[in-house]
Amino acid sequence: MPSAMNNRGSFLASIPPVTKNLIIINILFWLATIVLRRTGLIDLENILGLHFWRSSDFKPVQVVSYMFMHDTSGPAHIFFNMFSLWMFGVVLERVMGMKHFLFFYLSCGLGAALAQELVWEFSWQSTYVAAMAALNHTTTEAVWQWMATGELNSNMHVFIDSLITVGASGAVFGILIAFAMLFPNMPMYLFFIPIPVKAKWMVLGYGLFELYFGVTGRMDSVAHFAHLGGMIVGFILIWYWKRSGTLKRRNGYY
Repeated sequence: MPSAMNNRGSFLASIPPVTKNLIIINILFWLATIVLRRTGLIDLENILGLHFWRSSDFKPVQVVSYMFMHDTSGPAHIFFNMFSLWMFGVVLERVMGMKHFLFFYLSCGLGAALAQELVWEFSWQSTYVAAMAALNHTTTEAVWQWMATGELNSNMHVFIDSLITVGASGAVFGILIAFAMLFPNMPMYLFFIPIPVKAKWMVLGYGLFELYFGVTGRMDSVAHFAHLGGMIVGFILIWYWKRSGTLKRRNGYY
């Protein structure tokens, strides 16, 4: 028994403080959301999740709080995000240092939030029209005409309020691009495929998949452009830090 406790303590002690605390905070928020929703007290997801800025439910704090919230319908969303944060965050925090890593993580999350808001801003009307056309069994042209005359507009606020996103995925995708830029030739393995792939190619593949799904609208329940926003901010920060000498090369790696 003491040996098992020591092993557990050694594992937790091996995780750098920022990475460890981010994981703990995310898990606590996830559990709190489940408990408070089941007890009927408050819906944390609606309060802290990122709403479209045109929504009456939008609050500026949500651009930060949303990245600590996760889907509560199952453990997959938070598990894969926290697994990735642990897997890559441990290495990156040691390379960047605590302050730079925390700044990097939050910046990527903010970039993801901005990307999602921009996507909503430029697509919400067409999405609303398509939904109303399907609901009323008519064409999108007819819906646009109804909207021009004021019909259906009363339902817009309901649709706008329904636009919400949660999750640390944007920040995590920023971490992925950072790892690929700092350790481009590090071999990585995909689940169930025992063939190593260099980090730079794997992350590039992730980015292309996100772009494809975002543009085509497939898997529209996933905020693909938010992921890309996190990756873009991550790329810019690492590029600048490498160029300015903020990150120092050690033994062939940064």
